[in-house]
Amino acid sequence: MRASVRPDAASVASRGMAVVLVVEDDPVVRTAMIRDLSAREWVVRSVGTALASLREVAENPPDVLDLGLPDLDGGETLKMIRGISDVPTIVATARDDEREIVRLLRAGADDYVVKPFSSEHLNARIEAVLRRARGSRPPQAVEVGGLRIDLDSRAATLDGAELELTRREFDLLAYLAARPGRVVPRRELLAQVWRQSYGDDQTIDVHLSWLRRKLGESAATPRYLHTVRGVGVKLVAPE
Repeated sequence: MRASVRPDAASVASRGMAVVLVVEDDPVVRTAMIRDLSAREWVVRSVGTALASLREVAENPPDVLDLGLPDLDGGETLKMIRGISDVPTIVATARDDEREIVRLLRAGADDYVVKPFSSEHLNARIEAVLRRARGSRPPQAVEVGGLRIDLDSRAATLDGAELELTRREFDLLAYLAARPGRVVPRRELLAQVWRQSYGDDQTIDVHLSWLRRKLGESAATPRYLHTVRGVGVKLVAPE
């Protein structure tokens, strides 16, 4: 079953809609959940395995994750998700066992529902975790000099002009801009932006070169992006 296609981030933000990722291995249950949640004006994506959910969370982060725990141990899945994302997560479990529920909550779940559950029940849980998450969110726009980065709409402007950035370029720029003046080690960039424990520095250099070009600067004459040889990169406002 194909989930509904996700609108662009700006459209979602302007309509007040949240993206819900449903993880459920039973195609009948998954289809029913997609139908019910879509009818309540959530933007729904779905996958059939926990492994696929890890890929989705890393590459296309949702606003809420409804985790059916089909193919991996629930606690281990939650730990892996928490290693790459703080997305609000609701666990749907067939085990109405207090010790199991406590274990899943401690592993990283924000809430849970016990199967079978009604669409009204799940909808109320989604609304609740979103209220809590949005109430504690940090500022979703970052400004450094003439550079403005809107994390919700994934848009960036320089002196009022929109920058055309790839997904990775935006993630790299946003990560550095959230830490202005701090030298960020390359290893940290690989771990936090590329989600890799190791890799080639050339990958970072190439993306930095592309970013500099779009910011109207170069490594020889930097304005925002400064390389500290042998250490890492920092983003600062031009003097």
